[in-house]
Amino acid sequence: MEKSKLPLVVVLLGPTGSGKTALSLSLAGRFGGEIVSCDSVAVYRGMDLGTAKPTHEERSRVPHHLIDVAEPDEPFTAGEYSRLAREVLQKVRARERLPIVTGGTGLYLRALTEGLFAGPERREDLRARLRRSAQRHGGGWLHRLLLRMDIATAERIHANDIPKLIRAIEVCVAARKPMSRVMGRDPLTGFRLLRIGLDPSRVALYERINERCAAMFAAGLVEETRRLLARYGDVKALDSLGYRQACGVLDGSLSAKDAVKAAQQGHRNYAKRQMTWFRREPEVEWIAGFGDEAEAVRKASEIVESALVGKDSNLN
Repeated sequence: MEKSKLPLVVVLLGPTGSGKTALSLSLAGRFGGEIVSCDSVAVYRGMDLGTAKPTHEERSRVPHHLIDVAEPDEPFTAGEYSRLAREVLQKVRARERLPIVTGGTGLYLRALTEGLFAGPERREDLRARLRRSAQRHGGGWLHRLLLRMDIATAERIHANDIPKLIRAIEVCVAARKPMSRVMGRDPLTGFRLLRIGLDPSRVALYERINERCAAMFAAGLVEETRRLLARYGDVKALDSLGYRQACGVLDGSLSAKDAVKAAQQGHRNYAKRQMTWFRREPEVEWIAGFGDEAEAVRKASEIVESALVGKDSNLN
């Protein structure tokens, strides 16, 4: 089938706080869509305030998928997300509805659209040597090492993300070539992707992020975290932004005021990394502004409508 005749999938990109949820609801209502979450923490049940999940009222208006599909103490990988999301896309299209993939987890999106490669098994001896080397040489050492081996992959991984850096170096060593050259062996097929990105001003975005973080804590994030700890223990999922700082309040290492400030800073840093990642996504139709602004909704609607009828998008 010609690419132009393949069923469309809309992918909404953008940093945390940019209004992706609001825009996805608007587009779903106008074009008969169903929303496929692409958030690595929203998959967990009970983790609601810290993930800014769509409300129950919003989920009753439009079908949502891949929210609350795992317990916080269950492992949930990018590969598992890709498998489930691809199944959802097929089912949504079978109902002749428009799938709208929405979220800010770049790795999950990459797994869905490009697929994951069958990487080599873990080498604990190599990992131990790399950790010792990082301790000996100090911060940034592993990132500089990966830069010499695979610039493309190094640019996608934060210099402080030790687990991902170690895995990337491990793959380079085992494959005897850059990790970026052995990834993406199972790309999504049978669909036509339309990527729409939200790009609000940095100042306005940071203001929204600060307000949203403060609202999460005011709404009871610490108490939600207390309940999660009592039920699941100190699981990896609780090391995510917001919950990590709430845990600090509970163990006494942070005051409530400092926890909010730390969460705000963490989310601002995360937003910056998200934009760096999404800038590398191909063929993105970028829209200046937030997804709950009328002009952004208008432009996004025009882009989708043009894609559905097979025309070039016109933002004028």
